[in-house]
Amino acid sequence: MSTIAGIDLGTTFSELARLNAIGRPEIVPNSEGERITPSAVYFDEEEAGAIRIGLEAVNCRQLNPDRAVRWIKRHMGDASWRKKVDGRDWSPEEISSLILKKLKQDGSVESPITQVVISVPAHFDEVRRKATMDAGKLAGLQVIGIVNEPVAAALYYATTQNVNGRVLVYDLGGGTFDVTILDINGSDMKIVCSQGDHALGGVDFDSKIIELLEQAYRKEYKADLITSEQERAKFEDDAEDIKKTLSRRNAVRKIIYGPKGSLKVEITRSQFEKAIEPLLARTDILIEVALEEAQSTTSQINKVLLVGGSTRMPVVREHLEKKFGMPPEIAVNVDECVALGAAIHAGLTLLRDAPDKVPAGIAAGLKDVRLKDVCNHSYGTICAPIDEETGRHVIRNSIILKKNTPLPCEVTQTFYTLFDGQSELQVAITQGEDEDPQYVNRIATETFTLPENRPANRPIQVCYSYDVNQRMHCRFEDSDSGKVLEVEFCTGQNGGMTRAHVEQAARELNGYKVQ
Repeated sequence: MSTIAGIDLGTTFSELARLNAIGRPEIVPNSEGERITPSAVYFDEEEAGAIRIGLEAVNCRQLNPDRAVRWIKRHMGDASWRKKVDGRDWSPEEISSLILKKLKQDGSVESPITQVVISVPAHFDEVRRKATMDAGKLAGLQVIGIVNEPVAAALYYATTQNVNGRVLVYDLGGGTFDVTILDINGSDMKIVCSQGDHALGGVDFDSKIIELLEQAYRKEYKADLITSEQERAKFEDDAEDIKKTLSRRNAVRKIIYGPKGSLKVEITRSQFEKAIEPLLARTDILIEVALEEAQSTTSQINKVLLVGGSTRMPVVREHLEKKFGMPPEIAVNVDECVALGAAIHAGLTLLRDAPDKVPAGIAAGLKDVRLKDVCNHSYGTICAPIDEETGRHVIRNSIILKKNTPLPCEVTQTFYTLFDGQSELQVAITQGEDEDPQYVNRIATETFTLPENRPANRPIQVCYSYDVNQRMHCRFEDSDSGKVLEVEFCTGQNGGMTRAHVEQAARELNGYKVQ
């Protein structure tokens, strides 16, 4: 029987956890003996087909950044992003699959790992979620579910710590930020709402340190500090080290080397905190939005849970304590709790969908855990109803699934064709809260072919559903003919990862060796 596992596929670090014989999650160290693996990939130029993953890839990146990739999670689901190496174009899903393959390979030493739950930021849309699942399939994994990162962390907190009441999870990782509010009563958890930013995290704080170094060098030499991608790679790693040191000390002194000579610089914690104020302000805005959605005030939050390595910065904890009037909870390892919670979620998923595949000890360990999640976005479609005042058709976004609807959920609405002889519909699936189509994202578009020579105002049934595994399903049915269009979310029609693309790419990737 394969191991039940969860994976935190992070922007800067990734890790894998498995459930032990009594249903408790445990981190599985990689082949280097480390509990977390840098989410870095390096295509070896000396050994054909060899790909370095992890710390070795980070170190090699300084030698030849053109053959390295870091922070690929920020490009997940972007059909236009490609990394060209040795004549081959690599998509974000394929590069992410190499990281997952390394985790699977190292974690399968004791017993095989195939069935997993992979975590994603709560704010990821359907295209990014589908891309994450595709990456898992490319790595040879059976992705039995997707779990939101703050939900996974809350699962681990709630099953290992004394957590009760209305809880806010503050998840500030290497590249993304999420804030989730949930109600916890023992092992019962009900998600209330989530907000997030897919471009806010540790990488952005590192960039502020690089800016401070560049300013100091420019002031001294009237010249740029960084003149090549190789130099930038080095200073990105230096900036990360400086940031971590400033979490322990009030200042860092360092000699930096640039094209005009060396310079001794000092960066203080107060300088750094001043530089990142705009970034922390963005987290504040999202907290306020989440509180408003949850119809809560700061005084009604019973506990604040920290998740993600960037929450180690003292300014984050001090800021949250001032805002909520109590220190945030840091009782677990903030780097590992998402993977540990994802493993619990994997166990819960199998208990629900395939209980006969769950060993008795694990089933007993998870029998009291209950999780009620919600839909993280509003989803709709573009339509053209008649305006009552003008009598004309107006284009608007009609919301079908409302944000924060408890899962699983399913909603069907009826729309109508517009004119006589209409033979096709341009179907658009939207994500967003606004009725104005300009202010929502179109996450999928399809053409639905209809029977010819029909009068106007024929009914089209539109059914949106969201399952407990954080996946959305959309179905359009022409009521007269029974013809159906089901929309598959992928990274775009040109180069999109459809099922056929995934299967073909998986075969190609088998020829590469990750180390």
